Amino acid sequence: MDAFSLIAVAVALAMDAFAVALAAGAILHPLTFRPCFRLAFHFGLFQAMMPVIGWLAGLTVQSFVAAWSHWIAFGLLLAIGGRMIHEALTAEEGVERANDPSRGLTMVALSVATSIDALAVGLTLAMLDVVIWVPSLVIGLVASTFTIIGLFLGTRAGRMWGRRVEVVGGALLIGIGLKILFTALWADRAVAGTL
Repeated sequence: MDAFSLIAVAVALAMDAFAVALAAGAILHPLTFRPCFRLAFHFGLFQAMMPVIGWLAGLTVQSFVAAWSHWIAFGLLLAIGGRMIHEALTAEEGVERANDPSRGLTMVALSVATSIDALAVGLTLAMLDVVIWVPSLVIGLVASTFTIIGLFLGTRAGRMWGRRVEVVGGALLIGIGLKILFTALWADRAVAGTL
């Protein structure tokens, strides 16, 4: 795989992490080193691990991954985005919440949801006989970088527009989930139509 193709794939995979980081940044006031590091590290780690897992699995689990990955990502993003919207609409003004998307199950769910596409990339690279280690490292580093940028931009937007940004961020997460779901379903339908 040439360098340009690798960077293009890494940037494309990092877009979900970037969008989720925008939404998370709107919640984190102030954005300190620890939550920024946790999200960037975990998003990058999961983005780097998923292609390796997909590559190692090869063709043995391709049909399962193809059949369920978009549903898993959609479910996780719908649940987190819905909770984010609910909390933004029901929270009292001026009351700080303890909800930190850089901790616990929320962080793990976001990390999985934003990196499932990378699992499919790993499967594809296995079919193309590409050695996975360098692409995996590049994908992880690009995802971490885009996460940091998204967090800082999201924090600035959160300071300017308050809780409305959290509603938009939750809707953005749900939108990403829908995009993943409909893209996969559309591709399945297109393949079925060609048979």
